[in-house]
Amino acid sequence: MPTSFRNVFAVNDLIVHYRLRKDGVYEARFHRQGIDIEVSSKDLTMLKKKFVDRLNGKDESRKPKKADKSKKTFAEYADEWLNIKRVTTKQSTYKEYVRMLNHDILPVFGETLATEIDRSDLQNFLLTYVDKGVLRTAHKLFLVLRCIFDMIADDYNIPTPMKKVVVPNYQCKKGSAFTYEEERKLVDYCLSNLKKDASHALIVLLYSGMRRSELASLNVIDGVWLECETSKERMGKNVVKRRIPFTPMMKRVLPYIDFEKVKRVNLNTLHTMIKRLFPNHHLHELRYTFITRCKECGVHGELVMLWDGHEDDRSIHSSRIDRGYTDFSDMFQLKEAEKVDYLQWDFNEQEGS
Repeated sequence: MPTSFRNVFAVNDLIVHYRLRKDGVYEARFHRQGIDIEVSSKDLTMLKKKFVDRLNGKDESRKPKKADKSKKTFAEYADEWLNIKRVTTKQSTYKEYVRMLNHDILPVFGETLATEIDRSDLQNFLLTYVDKGVLRTAHKLFLVLRCIFDMIADDYNIPTPMKKVVVPNYQCKKGSAFTYEEERKLVDYCLSNLKKDASHALIVLLYSGMRRSELASLNVIDGVWLECETSKERMGKNVVKRRIPFTPMMKRVLPYIDFEKVKRVNLNTLHTMIKRLFPNHHLHELRYTFITRCKECGVHGELVMLWDGHEDDRSIHSSRIDRGYTDFSDMFQLKEAEKVDYLQWDFNEQEGS
């Protein structure tokens, strides 16, 4: 047989040429019919096997090596989970997850292999917070741990150790609206301390129902509306702006409000001032007060939802579809806003202290 036909082998309907290099390594190349394969081996039989595997897409040497999950620590899974949350949740929510992990969870479980953390470890960890009486923190940590261990359980096809972990029921404390006397006390205090940015911001929160996180986006529109960006929107959704009309209660204090001070106020100062003046109230109850007053004054229920930026209200008997097809006119909204006129008093501007 001629030499030129000796160094070949057949694979399916392909004739593959190979050569033996001076270093003792066999080498085969095939670059035809849309196929590009180059393999080498010191063993001719292995050379042929490599070529067949490459041709059939079974070349293990070219496949990316998978990470050895059995050696992944809890901290590595926590980082993976945070990377997802970083692009799927609001920045403030993401920062809270990071804080909880760094402050509470990672110091205990961070360097432990994910598969070595069992139910009793997790249960005992959460019970330390229950024993301290911080049930809200225990529940928040429980939710984070459950999410991360769902990922771990899925990777190893095992039951999650969080399945049997329990924490006592925690019921969020429901706020209450300010009384009329408390409202008057707050307004009098703020008008007497107008040099403080917080005084201006507290009045706006009381008579607009805005969330504190929405103050920085505040704008006055046409002298009759407050506009802000709704802060409860989820990542991936368009920014929603909403407008709250000036009610008679707001109009009475308008001459004293500096909205630039409102926009730059330190939010922590607002909490401090409310707690100092009303130890039994918290800042968010100014929002409760606005919503309560609007309903007491007979404002259309769906309008209250529109003004306060709520998607749902059990006291409103209409479907989301109905609300989606409703577009209240400015004239109607301003007319409804005039109903919010429940306390007749004259405010006398006082010099700030």
